Amino acid sequence: MATKKVLFITGVSSGFGRALAKRALSEGHRVVGTVRSLEAKETFELSHVGHAFGRILDVTDFDAIPAVIAEVEASVGPIDVLVNNAGYGHEGVMEESPLDEMRRQFDVNVFGAVAMMKAVLPFMRERRRGHLINITSMGGFITMPGIAYYCGSKFALEGISEALGKEVKPLGIAVTAVAPGSFRTDWAGRSMVRAPRSIADYDAIFDPIRAGREAKSGKQLGDPEKAAAAMLQLIESAAPPAHLLLGGDALALVRDKLSAMSAEISEWEKVSRSTDG
Repeated sequence: MATKKVLFITGVSSGFGRALAKRALSEGHRVVGTVRSLEAKETFELSHVGHAFGRILDVTDFDAIPAVIAEVEASVGPIDVLVNNAGYGHEGVMEESPLDEMRRQFDVNVFGAVAMMKAVLPFMRERRRGHLINITSMGGFITMPGIAYYCGSKFALEGISEALGKEVKPLGIAVTAVAPGSFRTDWAGRSMVRAPRSIADYDAIFDPIRAGREAKSGKQLGDPEKAAAAMLQLIESAAPPAHLLLGGDALALVRDKLSAMSAEISEWEKVSRSTDG
C-alpha cells in the first residue's frame, strides 16, 4: 500500500494543479495548495475537510514564501513533495514583446519555482528525503515562433531542475522536471498573456500559429486527469527520472528535436573539433 504523503502544490485553482490536488486527495494524501483569494482557499479546504489546506500566496512574493513553508511544516506536517505548478504562458513575437513582459514571465515561471525550492530544501535536507517536481513544458525542449519568452523560461527551469537534482541526490532528495505536451487546460485560453501585434513582417509566420492555438484551445489531446495519475505514479517511484514527458505529442516532438540536433552536431563536427589544441 502506498504511503500517504503531504504534497505542497502551487496553483491549485485550475489546470494541472487542480487535477493533481483532486486526484491526490481522492487517494488519501494531504494537500497544501496555494491560491490567490480567501474565497478560493475556503472552496479548496471544503473539498476535503481535514486533508486539503489552502494558503494564499503569490509565488512572486519571494519574501513571504519561507514563512509559509515553515508554518506548513509546523501545522500540517513535513512536506514530502513540492510541486511547482504555478505558471502561465506568454505569447508574442519577441521583437514586439516588451522586456517587462519577459521579466514577469521569468518571475513567475522560474524565480517563483526556485524561491519555493529554496524554502523547502532545508527541511528536506534535514530529513534526508523529499521530491521536488517542477512542471515545465515540451516548450522546455522544443520551440516555435511566438513563444520565445515562455520557452526561455521553461528551458531555464529544465536546466535548473537537472543541475539541482545532481546537487541534492546524495542528500536523499529527488528532482523531476515534468514536461507536458498539449493538454486541455487554460494555458492557451484565459491564462495566456498575448502581446499585441505591431510589425507586419511577422504576419505570415506568426498569425496562423496564433489562430491555430486559439482554435485548438480546450480540444487538445492531453487529459489533465490522466496527467495527475501519471504524477502520482511518479511520486511513488523509488528512482524517479530527472525528466518526464507527458503526452504523445511531447514524445514525438522532443524525439524529432533530439534527432535533428544530433544530425546538426554531426554535420558541424569538423568545425567543432577545429578549435581544439
